[in-house]
Amino acid sequence: MKRFFQSLLAKYMFLILLALFIVQISYLIIALFVFGISKNGEDPIQMQDMLVESEIEGKWHQEANALQNVTSESIQQHFDNWKQQHPKASMFWVDGQGTLANQEDVMEQLPAKWSSAYTAKFIKEHYGGDPFTVIAFVGQEESNGFVVLEMPRSEFDPPLAHIYDRYGIIFVFGIVFIIFLFILVSFLFFRSIRKRLLHLQEAMEIRDVDGLPIEIALKKKDEIGQLEKTFNQMVCELRESKQREQQEEQLRRELIANLSHDLRTPLTKVRAQTYSIAKESLSEDGQKAIKSLEASVVNIDRLMENLMSYTLLMASKYKFESQEMDVLRYIRESLALWYPVFEKEGFEVEVHLVPFEQNKWEIDPIWLGSIVDNLLQNVLRHAKKGGYICVKTESTNLYDAIVILDRGNGMKNASNEAGAGIGLSIVDMMVKGMKLDWDIESGEKGTTIKIKKYK
Repeated sequence: MKRFFQSLLAKYMFLILLALFIVQISYLIIALFVFGISKNGEDPIQMQDMLVESEIEGKWHQEANALQNVTSESIQQHFDNWKQQHPKASMFWVDGQGTLANQEDVMEQLPAKWSSAYTAKFIKEHYGGDPFTVIAFVGQEESNGFVVLEMPRSEFDPPLAHIYDRYGIIFVFGIVFIIFLFILVSFLFFRSIRKRLLHLQEAMEIRDVDGLPIEIALKKKDEIGQLEKTFNQMVCELRESKQREQQEEQLRRELIANLSHDLRTPLTKVRAQTYSIAKESLSEDGQKAIKSLEASVVNIDRLMENLMSYTLLMASKYKFESQEMDVLRYIRESLALWYPVFEKEGFEVEVHLVPFEQNKWEIDPIWLGSIVDNLLQNVLRHAKKGGYICVKTESTNLYDAIVILDRGNGMKNASNEAGAGIGLSIVDMMVKGMKLDWDIESGEKGTTIKIKKYK
């Protein structure tokens, strides 16, 4: 139950009930306010008891019949008494000779002489209509004539109707104010919800120094508060997971580094023993075995070197020193060292290094040398069947590039050698580390690699 009362649903239900309560209280306050205004006003009709047609009619007949000395003055006095009680009433007297003798606030045009026909017509037209009309004989004898009372039908409406006619605008504004107040409170309520949701969204988008979202402060225990709490738990779990991942990665790198270091000592011994055995007098098969063993030792040493380089690059501990240098000159020097190797393996070597508009590149010579060595080793190991390698330059409006291409079976085909994947990974990290770019196009007719420097 406590959790329900802390929810947004409970708060909104409370808001609805509060609005209904305020509506009822406001009706009462407005009614009392209007009643107070009308009570202090000068309109007696609004403050008198509710008029009843039958009572007015009976009273008019009773007082008219009670008149004894029927004169113009007594009739006028009678009219004045009624006028004080009912200011909106109109009255007139037609005497026994049919002459219009007295009249009080009569708005319509009345004839001076009344015939029997006109009297009957007047009664027919005014009976049951508006204004309310009462006709009574004066005194005890019909020869004294009759008096007529006319009152607007609105005088018989309930007192509240009179109040509404005069102060209805206050009711309207009061209701409008209540509705506006409810809309305002609802707007503030939902705006608060929206602000909290937007705050949560911003917290999801903002990243801390470790690349993870930041935790947010919990202020309420409603549904959004529970969502914020769950979000914070998720952030904590992600942070713990990342810390475990970093620890495992560190252990893996240390393991690889230690293994690479520990394997170099026995590998050096194997190389030394192989060199000693090669000096001995061996059969042809023995000499082939020794050469195969030497090639294996070289490959293992190169793989360990690549593994060490890859580990250092992943840990951002491979020293990078950028300097401006002539990239074409450096490529020529590197190819001069590799040329005897390719010639020994029977490769056709072509070099077409056309100067760029700007031969000076900001590079690390050690990194560039490692890139060239890995790519040329990859050609030597995987493209022997093609027996061809070409190193050239390429310039476009967008970039200058060093191109290495071969006529091997392509990288998607099987090779007798292994270990090219880590070499290409090292190339990728070093190229991007020097803010260069590269791409590979490989097919059955060969592989083309471009190292690009955008202009």
